[in-house]
Amino acid sequence: MAGEDNNNNREAHRGDDHEESSPLLQVNDTKISSKGDTKTTPIAPPPAAEKYGWTADGLPVNDGSVIGEPIGRNQWNSGLFSCLGRNDEFCSSDLEVCLLGSVAPCVLYGTNAERLGSAPGTFSNHCLTYSGLYFIGNSLFGWNCLAPWFSYSSRSAIRRRFNLEGSFEAMNRSCGCCGSCIEDEIQREHMETTCDFVTHLLCHTCALCQEGRELRRKVLHPGFNAAQSTVVVLPPGEQTMGRK
Repeated sequence: MAGEDNNNNREAHRGDDHEESSPLLQVNDTKISSKGDTKTTPIAPPPAAEKYGWTADGLPVNDGSVIGEPIGRNQWNSGLFSCLGRNDEFCSSDLEVCLLGSVAPCVLYGTNAERLGSAPGTFSNHCLTYSGLYFIGNSLFGWNCLAPWFSYSSRSAIRRRFNLEGSFEAMNRSCGCCGSCIEDEIQREHMETTCDFVTHLLCHTCALCQEGRELRRKVLHPGFNAAQSTVVVLPPGEQTMGRK
């Protein structure tokens, strides 16, 4: 009998050890004291979720990181009144742009549009339309006042494509006015488009030349095929089967 009692005590002791060591049976919200009273302990709240900011691509990034900072605008490679361009490897191209803008702005505008959109007939469509508006404006009003209504959209397209700083944003950065318009993205874009039109209307030749210099530094001409690799596939020669 004594041996059976000892075995029972050992089995009960093993059960208690298993119950204490089992992580599934541990109680987190109550703690039983030696006197039999229960004391509730506060449950630790879960860790707070990380706050995320949003980039222009729609990807979440942590606050304070370099990637999460606002994307700054790029500056134009040359100023609006830098007629002769810059003294770099594109200086000869800048002189060509200045000459075309002074003598044949229709050709300069056509080449700019061709670099922006390399669809077939882009140069001829834009060049001929510009030429017609140019001659009508000079014939009726004595100056080129109709072509800027047609050509100012190319400046907006260049500004959006290369994330360039617009005239309205540059004016706000220099004098600090119109802060509420800068914060609203849609309203800011409307103001930038208006400034693009005013720039083409008042400084038309300078605007075309600035756009031409910018495009020649960043976009290859569609007819330039030197960078494209050409693979020539030759047909197999005639094969004959010999007989033994």
